[in-house]
Amino acid sequence: MTVRTLFATRFYEGALDDPALVAALDASSRALAEEDGAGRRWSKAHGYRGYTSYASLNDLPRRDPAFADLVRRLNRHVAAFADACALDLGGRRLKLDSLWVNVLKPGGAHSGHIHPHSVVSGTCYVAVPPGAGALKLEDPRLPMLMAAPPRRVDAPEDLATFVYAAPKAGSVFLWESWLRHEVVPGTGRDERISISFNYRL
Repeated sequence: MTVRTLFATRFYEGALDDPALVAALDASSRALAEEDGAGRRWSKAHGYRGYTSYASLNDLPRRDPAFADLVRRLNRHVAAFADACALDLGGRRLKLDSLWVNVLKPGGAHSGHIHPHSVVSGTCYVAVPPGAGALKLEDPRLPMLMAAPPRRVDAPEDLATFVYAAPKAGSVFLWESWLRHEVVPGTGRDERISISFNYRL
């Protein structure tokens, strides 16, 4: 008997490996949360527990050298991930499309979603206090499983319906943009700071 694994879903885990850059991004993110009134208003109007620059600022790499340094490093991570996914880019490279800061207050979450019109999405983690919520990844076949029974609790990770990825400060997580994901509520007492981004062809 032969059982093959087909249609793999790749998930990339890397690291910045630069505590000074992580500290600079932490300071810059907290400053934005204080100074960006439009972002705070959008977050409040949309029930976001904390602050996000998602709808208010689109020039962070030009605005702050720390974000420009981050993008240079992300470009290398994304290129490595695209290669691991065997993406045929026709000799081109994926380009940064958007990048935004998230400062999530204790107990905050971000419901399940995808990132349309992008090829690769990801998050770089800046501050991950004890008890901070993990990234929850969902089997993309879930809407089509119909009458399938649930997986056993001892199912290996590649057969699980949901996989939880616990980051630490400096972690870089990447996935293809069609993969549904969410941030689960945490039990931590401090803010969880991350920088999310999309890359397109």
